[in-house]
Amino acid sequence: MRDSLDDVTPAEWDTLARKSSFHDHRGRMTQSQLVRATPDAVGKPGHYTGGEVECIDYIRQQLGDQFESYLEGNVLKYVHRYKVKGKPLEDLRKARVYLGWLIEELENE
Repeated sequence: MRDSLDDVTPAEWDTLARKSSFHDHRGRMTQSQLVRATPDAVGKPGHYTGGEVECIDYIRQQLGDQFESYLEGNVLKYVHRYKVKGKPLEDLRKARVYLGWLIEELENE
């Protein structure tokens, strides 16, 4: 497996999806499941996944109806700062992850 999501080829994504038990109703992995299944600094940083419950799942549980606002806030944060923090692509990728989760939340309503 690659060190970064940027280095993963379409064929490797397909292989990962076939090997994974995380699939949507059409038999495909959702964006958040793909991100969670691929270790990297954006989608699954070690400092957020060290416990028994992944941090994002705990936040969803604690915030309930406010979870969508949390996701939106993180999209805005990462898009706002991507030019000034020194890692523009990483911040934009983080924004994309949060945007994907926000889209999934809205699709599941």
